Order: sequence, then structure tokens, then C-alpha cells
Amino acid sequence: MSDTITFGRRQLFMLPTRYGLLFALLLAVQLAAAINYGNGLAYALTFLLGSVAVVSMLYTHRNLSQLRLSAGSSAPVFAGDLARFKIFLANDSAVPRLGICIHQDKKQIACVDIAAHDSAAVDLSLMTVKRGYLTAPPVMISTRFPLGLLYSWSRRMTLAQQCLVYARPAEPLPLQTSSTETFESVAGLKPGGDDFIGVREFHAGDSPHHVDWKAVARGGSWYTKQFGGAYQATLWLDWDTLAGLGVEQRLSVLTRWVLDAEIAGMLYGLRLPQHSVAPANGADHQHQCLKVLALFGLDT
Repeated sequence: MSDTITFGRRQLFMLPTRYGLLFALLLAVQLAAAINYGNGLAYALTFLLGSVAVVSMLYTHRNLSQLRLSAGSSAPVFAGDLARFKIFLANDSAVPRLGICIHQDKKQIACVDIAAHDSAAVDLSLMTVKRGYLTAPPVMISTRFPLGLLYSWSRRMTLAQQCLVYARPAEPLPLQTSSTETFESVAGLKPGGDDFIGVREFHAGDSPHHVDWKAVARGGSWYTKQFGGAYQATLWLDWDTLAGLGVEQRLSVLTRWVLDAEIAGMLYGLRLPQHSVAPANGADHQHQCLKVLALFGLDT
């Protein structure tokens, strides 16, 4: 599989539509009448319409030829939710491509017109069942442009595109840790923080805004106020605290605890058999923990 596919002659097929078959039948009847009556005008009209059908065949094939399908982004979801895959259909030629339809699981999900040197974005959706990586579904493109007499379609193609599916979170449960909670500074001691921590001796170059002017006014020594990050609870979300539950149940509960700890603004770490994630917080840390839980015990 590749993350980009270009549709060439080997990937494209073409057959007449119902209207195309009816058109061919009418041409045959008209030709028979022209032969029977020896009517030159009937001959001319028959061959003219036949030429239109041949030109339509060329345009129908060209409408799909050399279109480029490429993979876009896919945001992680939880098991049981709908995974969405963004794909792009690009037209690198100087000729517009009209009436291009995209199919997923034999169902038409979109029809687009693509201008010259432009592209169109289409979203594929697939219901998730279990955790891990989910591969994008195969897609097919088709067209009946320009007259609807012929139907051209491509092979079903699968892009090298995956969506990460997190474990399904359990119902809300009280957080359990493997040891006593501690309190640590999130941001450390740094000037410009929001929380007052204490004072230290004044040094040249310190901001006047941080000078303890009340102490100076009382005739005391010069001091500089210190500010730092907020202090938050630090906890470990430990696999071993869920003894008695099955593997998937433990992963589901730990997923719930990761979400709850992040919402509560805590520093949290994750301990699994043969793997651990150091305490932290934030969107990147939450994703790292959820990814570890999603891929636990899977061959990736």
C-alpha cells in the first residue's frame, strides 16, 4: 500500500450504461432504416451520432485517467466511535474533471468537480470496534461524464492510512494510585509565574515589579519576590491496582483515569507491565498515555 495512488489505464474500466445500450440500439435501427430506404441524410445522421458516442468514450476515460488519490489526516478516536479519514483527489492536468464520484463499501459517498490543477477533499467514515490501529477503507472512483452513455470506474484502492483507536473508557470510577500522592511544582520556580512562592535577596537586573517595596519602605534589606507554577497532585495510574480484572477491563479503566486526571489538572504517570510513562500532564502527555494503552499487547 502507498499513501498516494495515481489512476492509470490498468486501474480503469468502462462499460455502457442503460442509456448507452438504448442509444446503440437506436443507432442500429436508424442504420437499418437508412440502408433499407437508401436515405443519405439518415446515413449522415447515423454516422454523426456514432461519432459522438466514440468521442464520449474518450472523454469518459480521460475524466478519470491520471487522477491522484492521496491520504490526509485522521484524528484518534475511542473504540465505539466513528473514525474519519480525510483523503484528497487531485487533478494535476490542465483540463477540469467533472462528475467524479467516490464510493466506499459499494456506496456512493460524494460527487465532486475538480478544476484544473486543483484538488477536492473527501471524508471517509468507519465505525470502530476495538482498540489499535484501524486501516482506512478501500475506495473506488467512477464517472458517467459527459453524456451518461458510458460508465467508467476504477479498482478498489486502499491507501496506507491509519487511525489510532483508543481503548473505550470505562464508566467514571474513583482514581486509585499505587502510592501516596505527592505534590510537585508543574512549572518550577520561574519569574513571571502566577503564584507567590517567597522572597530572596535582590540581585542586579531583577525586575522592579518584583521588588518587595514594602520591606524597602520599612528600611529593611532589598528583597525580590519569587513566583512560580501552581502545585498539583502527582499520582501513578498502576496496572497492578486493578488485580482481578481482565486485560481489556483494566485498559478501559486506566483510559478513564487518564481522562479524569487530565481534566483535574493533576500530574499523572502510567505503569504497565514492562512499560511506564513518567508523570506529566497536557494534551501531548494524555495522547502518549492513551496511545500506550491502545497498543498494549498488540503487534504493531
